[in-house]
Amino acid sequence: MNIKTDKVGIIGSGSWATALAKILLENVNEINWFFRKKTTIETFKRNKHNPRYLHEVEFDTSKINFCSDVNCVVANSDILIIAVPSAFLPTILADVEDLSGKYILSGVKGIVTSENLLVAQYLEKYFNVDHDMIGVIAGPCHAEEVAREKLSYLTIACTTEEKAVKFTKLIECDYIYTTPSDDIWGTEYSAVLKNIVAIAAGIAHGQRFGDNFHAVLISRAIQEIKRFVDVVHPINRDIKSPAYLGDLMVTAYSQFSRNRTFGTMIGKGYSVKAAQLELNMVAEGYYASKPIHQLCEKFEIEMPICEAVYKILYEKIPPHKVFGELTRKLC
Repeated sequence: MNIKTDKVGIIGSGSWATALAKILLENVNEINWFFRKKTTIETFKRNKHNPRYLHEVEFDTSKINFCSDVNCVVANSDILIIAVPSAFLPTILADVEDLSGKYILSGVKGIVTSENLLVAQYLEKYFNVDHDMIGVIAGPCHAEEVAREKLSYLTIACTTEEKAVKFTKLIECDYIYTTPSDDIWGTEYSAVLKNIVAIAAGIAHGQRFGDNFHAVLISRAIQEIKRFVDVVHPINRDIKSPAYLGDLMVTAYSQFSRNRTFGTMIGKGYSVKAAQLELNMVAEGYYASKPIHQLCEKFEIEMPICEAVYKILYEKIPPHKVFGELTRKLC
């Protein structure tokens, strides 16, 4: 299998897309990068950094082919890295004409809620992209620490570990270590679930639960995640490895976690709308909570932590009442 790694495009312009662009430019001579607004591109070129995210990362813009037409990026790239909020993915890809023959790495940590599909499933259904052409970039990793070149670890998951190894050449550098995996479905679902758990951790923090409770919450949460991924994609996996437990821990505990921050505001009494407005960033766990609830009902999987978040966010049951019940279920 010959995967060319010299023509790479990025679809997405947020903090994670910006962090991935920084990593890619450690390994390739230039990248193609899609921004929806021409004014954003002009500002980026003038100031040498993304005007909205990770301002401290300065880019050599001569190595970036900016484009406000997504098909321009698609046409000129052999590999596409998608890093947009899952809720916006159908809108952003609506104008895409053809993805045939493209390798795609997904940095999207959410579900396409309008379809209740993972990104890989969505691309297969609507763009006829074969599973063998898709990979997943999994954590644990925060964009803010990549920007500061803090040592970080990423997992690249594909249908085969051999293929994943080839993609690691794009990502690995002095401050990024990589691990290949063949668990494309498990890592993608785990990335979705850990965002919901991080909201739960934030709600607990907002409700003034202490470290002792948080420790139990996270230890029970990894058991929930294992139950779920073992049902939807039953293969041999080590749930304690960084792509699962590590990603869960950093998202549930880190100051940079937007899902934990969102949950903290909910726990303090903010409405969902008020929390979204103040956060001014997408908390993927909010959008994922409803489809995961539906999948748990479909497959009859017991997920008390994820169910608690769903009840608070979508059924509008007060956090103190829901967590009063949850604390007993975690025994």
